[in-house]
Amino acid sequence: MKAAILEKLNSPLIIREIDTFPLLGGQVLVKLAYSGVCHSQLMEARGKRGDDNYLPHLLGHEGSGIVVQVGDGVLKVKPGDKVILGWIKGNGLNVNGAKYNCNGHIINSGSVTTFNEYSVVSENRCTILPEGIPMDIAVLFGCAIPTGAGIITNTIQPKKGSTIAIFGLGGIGLSALMATMLFDCSKVIVIDVQNEKLGLALEIGATHTINPLEEDPLKAIARITNGENVDYSVEATGLARIIELAFNVIKRNGGLCVFASHPEHGEKISLDPFELICGKQIKGSWGGMSNPDIDIPKFAELYKKGKLPLEKLISKRYKLSEINDALDDLENKRVGRPLIEIDTTII
Repeated sequence: MKAAILEKLNSPLIIREIDTFPLLGGQVLVKLAYSGVCHSQLMEARGKRGDDNYLPHLLGHEGSGIVVQVGDGVLKVKPGDKVILGWIKGNGLNVNGAKYNCNGHIINSGSVTTFNEYSVVSENRCTILPEGIPMDIAVLFGCAIPTGAGIITNTIQPKKGSTIAIFGLGGIGLSALMATMLFDCSKVIVIDVQNEKLGLALEIGATHTINPLEEDPLKAIARITNGENVDYSVEATGLARIIELAFNVIKRNGGLCVFASHPEHGEKISLDPFELICGKQIKGSWGGMSNPDIDIPKFAELYKKGKLPLEKLISKRYKLSEINDALDDLENKRVGRPLIEIDTTII
């Protein structure tokens, strides 16, 4: 099979032919239909996660496909099942990353990878594809939806009439925005440097937009809220200074800032401890507190009812051979959530 391999940090991924080894207990062999690309892979490829002791290795952590074979002990899925692959652990056996063979050399991987035609994944990274979900849309349930929408539905659960600001309109930020529409918020403010994304946010239901290149978000949010700031903020840019900003725009006495982004290795955030004493709260989110086996079916039903217009998240499609173009476009903010078409005959 073909796979995109990270052989050297800050260098293009290399497409090579690799082979699998016999499955171990708890492993599942999946033929990929589609893969997503998010900033986690971009940062890993660009060396912004710090030292990488596993090179060469595979990448990708959200995808869709069909089960080909299962290892001993696997009960959750069987050959022929259509599945969603994601990095968030669900039910099932947990197995360390698989290894592959490339002309006698070992290629490492995590418990799930999706930049490859076939993937050996841990059972607990597989979720049965809910009926009625297209294979391309299914990719979004591997990371963007459980993380972004999960922040809203699992962590924040906005109160009626509350106000919220969402920083960054990539896959996670837009997913959070869509989920916010399930609640009765009085003001939904979105912040991004791209006017095209801000326009899309208005279509989805945002009440106010801010482009930081055109106005100061801190002042703009104060103006929109009549100086009260917001009840909640969601940070999804991956920038430490924006986490700080998202914290600064929430109210005292109960304001909550939730961030899912992972800034570059070594970066720190700086907060005024007095603001914490005054009742502001901040927390990180590990995958939106989602349990894939519980939350994916819920989000799938919302999609089928038209309440999560997920097709708006997919901005451009690529072939596996164009994986470096997808990473470059993501890095340069030319796309929102790139979609890699691996085998579109799987429907």
